[in-house]
Amino acid sequence: MTDDLFTPIEIQSIKSKIDFWLQNQIDEDAVIKSADYDINESRWYVRVTGEEKQHYMILLTLRQRTLHFETYVMPEPEENKEDFYRHFLMRNNKLKNLSFSIGQENAIYLSGEMQNQSISESSLDWMIGSIYATIELTFKPALKIGFASRFFG
Repeated sequence: MTDDLFTPIEIQSIKSKIDFWLQNQIDEDAVIKSADYDINESRWYVRVTGEEKQHYMILLTLRQRTLHFETYVMPEPEENKEDFYRHFLMRNNKLKNLSFSIGQENAIYLSGEMQNQSISESSLDWMIGSIYATIELTFKPALKIGFASRFFG
């Protein structure tokens, strides 16, 4: 990683690249349904439609050196807590540049980041595709573990 911070002009160029890519995804009727930008936080709120988890929001935060991305996956489990958290920790072994973590109120989040100089259409495709695929593969099994009696009992 370089110690050089990106200049305001470079950050604006990256922002424009991300804006353009997001708009193309929305126009193509991809899984991205909307994207709103918060200028104060330098953050996009990207609404995604999935199959196993119908809707979720991915937060993209542009920082001086990296683009950070995260999404809320699900709340703290009601039962089988050890197996529930084990499910996500074991999935971490198979992920590249993404990881599950426990956040506020013991909820599960999926997050990662990429270097600003690496941001391109293909890296943004990778990011959204990886988040989408990871949630699709983990969501329903996690529900069956942590909320079995509510949804499957």
